[in-house]
Amino acid sequence: MHFQKSNNIKLLLCSLISINLFANEFSLNNQEILSDTRKKSIDLSQEKANEDSEKLKKDWVNPITYNYTKNFGEEYKNEKSVISIDQPIFRSGGIYEAIKYANSTQKYANLEISQQRKELIYTATNHLFLIKKTDLNIQKAKLSLMNAKIDVTRKKEQVLNGFLDSSYLDNALLTQNEAKHSLVDLKYQKQELINNFNNISSKDYTNFSLPTLKIFNEKEYLDNNIEIKKAQADIEKKDHFKGVTQANYLPSLSAFYTYTNNHFKDGISSLDDNSQTYGLRVTVPFDIRTFNDIESKKLDYLKSKVDLQNKITDEKTYFKSKLEKISMLDDRINITKEDLNIYDSILSIIYEEKEAQLKTQSDLDTLQNSQKIKVIDLKTYEIDKQIELLSVYTKLHN
Repeated sequence: MHFQKSNNIKLLLCSLISINLFANEFSLNNQEILSDTRKKSIDLSQEKANEDSEKLKKDWVNPITYNYTKNFGEEYKNEKSVISIDQPIFRSGGIYEAIKYANSTQKYANLEISQQRKELIYTATNHLFLIKKTDLNIQKAKLSLMNAKIDVTRKKEQVLNGFLDSSYLDNALLTQNEAKHSLVDLKYQKQELINNFNNISSKDYTNFSLPTLKIFNEKEYLDNNIEIKKAQADIEKKDHFKGVTQANYLPSLSAFYTYTNNHFKDGISSLDDNSQTYGLRVTVPFDIRTFNDIESKKLDYLKSKVDLQNKITDEKTYFKSKLEKISMLDDRINITKEDLNIYDSILSIIYEEKEAQLKTQSDLDTLQNSQKIKVIDLKTYEIDKQIELLSVYTKLHN
């Protein structure tokens, strides 16, 4: 009988440690968890970024203009049509830099949109973890309430039999009352988390299983870090914008063409007068702000390179802090496992003493409930580890 009891406890421990926590492949790029409106918003942001980039690539192409005028005079009427083109064909590298700047701007925008998507998915997934953790805390609160009720019954008997002062019963009642309030608070917290989840997802939270996230090394984290990739894209963007700015103050070559069509009408006869003008134009701008503008963009570019180094340092520290937090949780897990071994050995003794009528069923129930609470603590620490890893995964681009 004793061995069966011990084996049951071990089976309970194993089942809670392995709790179908979730053997599915996890990706923060998977938008399945998001509501249709959230996905639509992200998709529209992506489309806008694409269109903005295409517009930026074509900014160096000047529009073809058409101008029409009609003059109502007393002696004659004049209708005039003018079509003109004035197109730069060489801007001291500015056209090349403008196209590169457009590409780098889109690259940066894509990273920002990807980050926004990941943060939404992270928030929803984090709510799922917290809901699961709250469920475990509710189980833990119920077990604590059971122990509090047992203690109240025990204290009541002892007070009525004159073995204890009534203050002990008062304290037991207060503990029971606190356990009840704690259970109510936890149920409210769970519903609040579900409501927050529903703000992001249109599906029921029970439709999703939680991922099992694995730890990886610092190099993988830094190589795929979206913040660092954004800082790198920012350097590229500002480098090309520096080139665009500099080209604005250098000589440029433009081709121009103008076609004019005049219609003179005097009521008796009409004369069409057509003319065409075309050629090349060299423009050399002179602006007293030239040096300041170029130097400002250069400093912006140099600052972005320094910002990258600061970002790498920040992310290394962040990753190190997460590893330390996970290590601390592992220590808690090991301590809790040691406590469970102690509970196991004490329960064996209590069970034997109960069989010998030296201990009551309530003594055994109290200790078993306390052991179950420790098992739930183990599972809670495991979820805490997953939450820490989730925040790290959110910062990965791939």
